[in-house]
Amino acid sequence: MSAVTSARTAPDDPPPTLGALRAAGHTHRSVKAEVRENLLARLRTGEERFPGIVGFAETVLPRLERALLAGHDIVLLGERGQGKSRLIRTLTGLLDEWSPVVADCPVNDHPYTPVCARCRRLAAEAGDDLPVAWRHRADRYGEKLCTPDTGVGDLIGDIDPVRLAEGRSLGDPESVHYGLVPRANRGVFCLSELPDLPARIQVGLFNVLEERDVQIRGLALRLPLDMLLVAGANPEDYTNRGRIITPLKDRFGAEIRTHYPRELHDETALIRQEAQLRGGVTVPGHLVEIVARFTRMVRDSSAVDARSGVSARFAIAGVETAAAAAERRAALIGERRAVARVCDLPPIVETLAGKVEFEAGEEGREAEVLGHLLRRATAEAFRDTVDEAALAPLTGLFADGAKVEAGELVGAAELLRGVGPLPGLAALTERVEPDRQDSGDPEARAAAVLEFTMEGLYLTRRLSKEHLEDRAVYRT
Repeated sequence: MSAVTSARTAPDDPPPTLGALRAAGHTHRSVKAEVRENLLARLRTGEERFPGIVGFAETVLPRLERALLAGHDIVLLGERGQGKSRLIRTLTGLLDEWSPVVADCPVNDHPYTPVCARCRRLAAEAGDDLPVAWRHRADRYGEKLCTPDTGVGDLIGDIDPVRLAEGRSLGDPESVHYGLVPRANRGVFCLSELPDLPARIQVGLFNVLEERDVQIRGLALRLPLDMLLVAGANPEDYTNRGRIITPLKDRFGAEIRTHYPRELHDETALIRQEAQLRGGVTVPGHLVEIVARFTRMVRDSSAVDARSGVSARFAIAGVETAAAAAERRAALIGERRAVARVCDLPPIVETLAGKVEFEAGEEGREAEVLGHLLRRATAEAFRDTVDEAALAPLTGLFADGAKVEAGELVGAAELLRGVGPLPGLAALTERVEPDRQDSGDPEARAAAVLEFTMEGLYLTRRLSKEHLEDRAVYRT
């Protein structure tokens, strides 16, 4: 996921040289000063600080804001799929939109204070004619997924053999090929899954975090890096599979715990924001709620290894799979528009089983456990959504001996014909799916609500359900 930034509209008539930059009155600020002052400005005006972040407003974000105002480097601790990387990437939105750099500088030196040997030499030679380029804040973000094979050269840098072949000496600072950390100078740099970085490589970050310099192959380079360093870690890896060594932990100013959405409405909002529904498929709100409830039940299940967590991607993939099932039905039976129904939820069990780590005694029961939790989630959503008075016409219909066919290959029109004119269906539909714009055309919307209601009656033992090859029959 990319960082959320404003459109890249180039600054009007940007100063092209150091002299012009000074004449324009530009003021140099450190990265942390930029973040601090821009954050304070947004706090005063109420402007959104971390776009796209859901469920952290009262917990994680206040702690993060305090850490940024204090000028701290940060470690975010949380299980997989809690939005750590997404949150880190929004930090670039707190940088100035455009920032001047020495043109073609490998470490993005500010023209007022060049730090690499090349730029110091150019500044001495060119003076006020030193060429200046402009970087957008979206380009001031760097990230490294820490893996056991990551080396010091990847992060910090190494001697460039090509430059040695050109005749430079080993002691020449311009013979260095800089790694990812120096190249993120004057920006935000993320170390994802920091505990997976070998301890000997973590040692190489000591100076970066404290003294803000780097050492490469014995070259004592004084390279005062200007950056905000943020690391992400899974608490389980943090303590078992790998760990952040104590001296490195001590150099981070703040440690912040993230979490999964604590409220159901935050879970559904996150799913709606992140799910990519292709082909104009509609997933009604009651189905999104079922998947959200299902996800929360899986996280709380004793059959699931709580230490591994259940990612937000679990719920997002579930809704996308339900949408795909609806699109397949529409293509097979010739429906004009694909709208997901309850019958499109069972296929998500097989899709999502690989995203969950089960306890050792549950081998072979994964599908059974997930299927049971999905049915529980559907029944719970039904009880909380449909009131008893709205059910009377439908239960009366079945009491008179009606049989209604539904299922993944039964279209909306066929489902409604099987019920016939049903008093109160419009009111029931409005109750379950009040957002008409988000629920497909009226016929598909009513069919989705009708099937949800029949499934709820079945799961609460008020109807029976006979499973056929490609459809199901509801009856008393």
